[in-house]
Amino acid sequence: RFTSTNSPSVTLRDYIDGLKENQTAIYYLTAEDSKKAQNSPQLEGYRARDVEVLLLCDAVDSFWVRTALGYDGKPFKSVTQGSADLDLIKAKDKPEKPAEQLATTAALVAAMKVALDDRVSDVRISKRLTDSAVCLVNDGQMDRNLERLLSRHKDAGVSVSKPVLEINADHALIAALAKAAEAKGAESVSDAAHLLLDQAHVIEGEPIADPQAFMQRLSAMMTRAMS
Repeated sequence: RFTSTNSPSVTLRDYIDGLKENQTAIYYLTAEDSKKAQNSPQLEGYRARDVEVLLLCDAVDSFWVRTALGYDGKPFKSVTQGSADLDLIKAKDKPEKPAEQLATTAALVAAMKVALDDRVSDVRISKRLTDSAVCLVNDGQMDRNLERLLSRHKDAGVSVSKPVLEINADHALIAALAKAAEAKGAESVSDAAHLLLDQAHVIEGEPIADPQAFMQRLSAMMTRAMS
C-alpha cells in the first residue's frame, strides 16, 4: 500500500481503477519526507486535473520504482522527470492561454536562457505548475531525488545534472517579467532569472550555489523596487 495525493493508503489496483480518461501512466513523486512531497510544486498540474500521484518517501523507493515494470500495462513515471504529458487530461476550469501571452512568455524564456547560461540545461513554459512561479525537473535518466541520493556516495559516480527550469506563464510575477523583457530588453530580467532559479533550488531543499551573488541580486532588486 502507498500514500498518495488522494489517500493515505492506496493499492496499485485502487490506483488503476481510478485512472483518468487518457491517463497513460502511474505517476509518482519521490521525496525525503511526506511534508516535502505534499508541498512539491511539481504536483500542482496533476492536482488541477485530479490525477492521483503516489508519494514515495522511503529511500529505497527511488531505486525499485526505476526497475519496476509497471502494473496492469501502465508504466511508472516520475512527475519530476521529462515533460509533463498532461495535454490529453483536461484541467478543471482551465481556459486556454491567449496567443499573445504565449508569445510574450516565449520571449521571456529566451531571455532567461541567455541569463542563466550553463546553470540550467533548459528553460521552458510549464504544464505542471498552477500556483508556483517555478520548479525544477530533470530530462535525464533519473529523477532529481535519486540523483541527489546517489551523488552523496562517491563510489556511485553520479553527480547532480543541470536541471530544467520550468516557469508558470499564468503566475503574476512571470507575467510581469515577460512584460519587462518585452519593454526593456532581456538584460532587465537577468537578476530575476537567477533569483527564480535559486528559489526553485530552495523549494527542492537544495543549497543555493552562490549565496553572496544571491544576496547581491536580491538587494539590488529590492532597491530598484523601492526607488
